[in-house]
Amino acid sequence: TGLLRSNEVLSRAACELVNLLEPEAHVGHVHTTLGTEQEFFLVDRAMYALRQDLKITGRTLVGQLPPRHQQLEDHYFGRIPSRVMRAISELELECLRLGIPIKTRHNEVAPAQFEVAPIFEEASVAVDHNLLTMDVLHKVAHRHNLRVLYHEKPFKGVNGSGKHCNWAIATDRGENLLDPTVRPETNYRFILFLLAVLRALQEHAPLLRVAISSSSNEHRLGAQEAPPGIISAFLGDQLNEVLNAIEEDRPLKNFSVPQFQSIKVGGTVLDVKVAALPHIARDLTDRNRTSPFAFTGNKFEFRAVGSKQSPSFPVTVLNCAVTAAVHEITDSLRAQMGSKPRLSDEDKLAVIRKFITMTKSVRFEGDNYSAEWVAEAERRGLPNIRSAPEAFTYLLKEKHLTMLTRTTGIFSEGELRSRYHILNERYAKDVIIEAETLKTIVGQQILPAAFEYRKFLAESA
Repeated sequence: TGLLRSNEVLSRAACELVNLLEPEAHVGHVHTTLGTEQEFFLVDRAMYALRQDLKITGRTLVGQLPPRHQQLEDHYFGRIPSRVMRAISELELECLRLGIPIKTRHNEVAPAQFEVAPIFEEASVAVDHNLLTMDVLHKVAHRHNLRVLYHEKPFKGVNGSGKHCNWAIATDRGENLLDPTVRPETNYRFILFLLAVLRALQEHAPLLRVAISSSSNEHRLGAQEAPPGIISAFLGDQLNEVLNAIEEDRPLKNFSVPQFQSIKVGGTVLDVKVAALPHIARDLTDRNRTSPFAFTGNKFEFRAVGSKQSPSFPVTVLNCAVTAAVHEITDSLRAQMGSKPRLSDEDKLAVIRKFITMTKSVRFEGDNYSAEWVAEAERRGLPNIRSAPEAFTYLLKEKHLTMLTRTTGIFSEGELRSRYHILNERYAKDVIIEAETLKTIVGQQILPAAFEYRKFLAESA
């Protein structure tokens, strides 16, 4: 329900902004689109049954990395094992029968880790289809004597699993409001919606941190290609140059030879120096795998969502934060327009420059894992929330509470307080279950084996 409500309030806010910018557009409805990249591990069911910790908690609590795991980086996009291919092929057939537009499958970075992804859909439908896909995969894997692991970090020391959420906004005419088009520097509608997303991150990043926080996702965040807890946005070289050029009122640097400017936004030409092969338009927008929130061509990819989480709450929070930012931008445009019948390009540019300056702190193109970024984020005033319990407290902070209950009206205060208590209770129970499981394993399996070996050594002396 929260997701459907957030779609409605975002639609009203976005329609108001689009029709203010382009009165002749007559946009009547806007919806969010979502494409979920579902990562998971597939392991042999018989081997899984031998691990009490995996069965109870979803992850291994004791163990040691094998000599070879993912160091050679040869598993990603490699050949899918035949047994796994049979299971995933059956999954794809089942999904297509259910109307789920599943599209891709491939190996992920860690051994026994894989990914499937559908074509994007309207957000509420995409959420339903993602949860249905997870359920179908569980049943299909069982038929192939495999076990699917959705825990974000089932094995320490190798990549964890996420659910990358590719989010965008589209009108009832099928136009993507986050499509930069050939020349983004003159596409003021795109720039304003881009800035609305950046403003949402700047103002309500702690809420997004709440939405992706859990005891299991904590083990994944901040290492092995998983984004850190500091929420920042990566735009890529060209979009950064576009924003900087507008802010500084200077000409835009050219990233490509003219004949390739219409092929792909952000494209640079990659010449492979082989006469028989064509030049390749190389994308500049998705080069930073450490970013939690990256612009990838014509959408934002929220990479911090955990693999076993429903994407519903993270997308709901994102919708609400963007709605509040769109209202703020619309109010600024109306104030700039004054009594004039419509906005001029100078009015739009004035507001654009204002919000570029305001949101500069949330844009970061560097290594999000580095200690330097932690210090830089603190200097910029970005929150570095290191644990889930700390994140949960932000749900009831006045600024975020007001946005969710009054500005957008998606939740009541009672609903948010209930969520706060449920999140804390679930976190505590998960940690206690893991502690009790580890205590049992140590007491019943590890220590008896150690004592037996000690006895063997003593008798052999």
